[in-house]
Amino acid sequence: MNIGILISGRGSNMVALVDAVKSGEIPASEVVVVISDKADAGGLVKARDRGVETVVIERHGRSREEHDAEIIRELARRGVEIVCLAGYMRLLSPSFVQAFPNQIINVHPSLLPAFPGLDAQRQAYEAGVKVTGCTVHYVDELLDHGEVILQREVEVLDDDTVETLSARILEQEHVVYVEAVRKIASLSPTATNIKA
Repeated sequence: MNIGILISGRGSNMVALVDAVKSGEIPASEVVVVISDKADAGGLVKARDRGVETVVIERHGRSREEHDAEIIRELARRGVEIVCLAGYMRLLSPSFVQAFPNQIINVHPSLLPAFPGLDAQRQAYEAGVKVTGCTVHYVDELLDHGEVILQREVEVLDDDTVETLSARILEQEHVVYVEAVRKIASLSPTATNIKA
């Protein structure tokens, strides 16, 4: 299964996925490209250090559709079968979602449908919930909305700050994202044709 990963920042979830593919934890798969919309994204260096091809596609004043069209072309050129959003901080256009139906997944730092959107950890903290967590889900045209693949709960501790809670959720994101992609890879009809 050919995997493409989209990032905007440090790429810690991308690193978890790439390392899991390289170790065989995610079987019969290859990360064929990491694409960032920001040239200074820290994750680009980490991807290159792991031998993964990187591409920078900045917006440069273009519409979302024009920007996404270029990303779609780069993913399609490499035969990408699953697109993983890993800290990619832009909403995808409907045309992007339609280009990869049920093939785009995202990890979000809350137990969706609770706390969609930005700063989900702070939203959960300020709401005073006792349990939050993270969700891997398919991406559709709506924000943080598509079908849930896996969730992992994280308890909110009495002495938590937004920062400590966020750090513990991130640890679980790395685990649950790998688990979800492994699950998808095992169901992929092309999985048997791709060398691990």
